[in-house]
Amino acid sequence: MSVDAKRLAGRIALAAVSAFAVVSSATVGAKAQTPFYQASPEEIAGPPGTLIRQEPMLGAPDGAAAYRVLYRSTNPEGGPIAVSGVVIVPVGPAPEGGRSIVAWAHPTTGIVPRCAPSLAMFIFQQIAGSREMVERGYAIAATDYPGLGTPGPHPYLVGNSEARAVIDAVRVARQLPGVGNANRYAVWGHSQGGQAALFTGLIAKSYAPELHLVGVAAAAPATDLATLMTDDLNTSGGRNLTAMTVWSWARVFGAPINSVIAPTAMPAVDRLGTECIESIYDILMRDRTSKPLAQEFLTVANPAVVEPWRALLARNTPGTLPSAIPVFLAQGSTDGLVRPAVTRAYMQRLCRAGSRVRMLVMPNVNHGFAGRDSAGAAVGWIADRFAGRPAPSDCGIN
Repeated sequence: MSVDAKRLAGRIALAAVSAFAVVSSATVGAKAQTPFYQASPEEIAGPPGTLIRQEPMLGAPDGAAAYRVLYRSTNPEGGPIAVSGVVIVPVGPAPEGGRSIVAWAHPTTGIVPRCAPSLAMFIFQQIAGSREMVERGYAIAATDYPGLGTPGPHPYLVGNSEARAVIDAVRVARQLPGVGNANRYAVWGHSQGGQAALFTGLIAKSYAPELHLVGVAAAAPATDLATLMTDDLNTSGGRNLTAMTVWSWARVFGAPINSVIAPTAMPAVDRLGTECIESIYDILMRDRTSKPLAQEFLTVANPAVVEPWRALLARNTPGTLPSAIPVFLAQGSTDGLVRPAVTRAYMQRLCRAGSRVRMLVMPNVNHGFAGRDSAGAAVGWIADRFAGRPAPSDCGIN
C-alpha cells in the first residue's frame, strides 16, 4: 500500500461513521425538506415520548415492518421539542407481555437537519445488529437525536439531550402496532451513540421511572470529552470532531467560538458544520474541507482549560452508572479516535463503583468498524439481560 493510500485509510478509519452507509448527502438534503419533520407548537405540546405522527418505510429488515416517527421530547433546557427517528417491529402480534425493545443510539452523522439517519437510504444497514435483533423478536427504537431531521442545530455530544431522545423513542415504540406494552428495554450505541447510551443509563430511572432498563451496551463510546477534543487534533478525524463540537455548542449554549477558534479557520469550521457523514464520499469531502485546519485551527493549546468550554466538556462527560445496571463495552485495539486506554479507564471507574462490566477488546478493529464488529456480541449480551441471566463481569481481570 502506498503512503497516500495508508493516510487515506487512516482518515477513513478515524471517522465515526457506519461502514455500510453509501448514500450521498445530496440525496439526504432533498428528503429533509419534507413536511413530515415539521411540527407546530400546538403539535409539540404534550407529554415527552408521545407520538406526533408516523409513516411506513420501505426496505425494512426481513420479517419486520418499519416506521418513520416524529415524537415529543425535551431540549437541553427542558422545553418541549419534536424529535424524529425510526422504529422497527417484527411482523406478527406482540408476545404476551409485549416485546422487549432495544434503543439504538447512532454514531456521528453530522450536526444539521439533513444529516438525520432516518433520511438515509440505507438506514437499516446502519443499525448495527438490526437483523439479529429482529430475529430475536425485539423491537428497535432508533432516534435521530434532536436537531437531526427536525429543526437544528443538533446538540452534538450533549449527553442529557441525546439520552432523553433515546428514552422517548422507546416510549414511542410501545405505541406502535405489534409492540405491546412491555416496559423492558436495553440501549446499544456506537461512538457518539455510546456516549448517548451511557447517559441513558445515568438518567433512566429519574426520566422514565415507568420503564425498566436492563442493560447498557456501548462500542467505542465518547467517555472523556476533554481528552477526545485535545489528543486527536493532529488527525483529520480529531479536527473534524472538535470543529463539529464547537460549532454546535456555540449555537446550543452560546459559547464564544472566537475564544478557541482562529478567525482564519472559521470558513472551514462553518463548512464542516453543514456537511454530513454518511458515506465514503462524504468522508473524503470532509477530509478536503478540513485540510486548512492542519495549518491553523485553535487559538489555545487546550480548549479543555478555557471557560465555558471546560465546564461544558465536564458536564457532557459521562460519570459512573448506577451499579444495578450492567454494562457492555466494546473497543477496537487500533481505534485512533477513541483510544483503547480511555475506554479501559472508564471501565475501571465503573468497576470501582460496583458495576458489572463486560469488556470486549477487538484486535485490529478501528473506530469506524467498532459497532459493526461488536454487534453480535452486544446483541447476545442484551439477550441474556432480557432473559434475566446474571450479568458477567470482567472487573478485576487484567
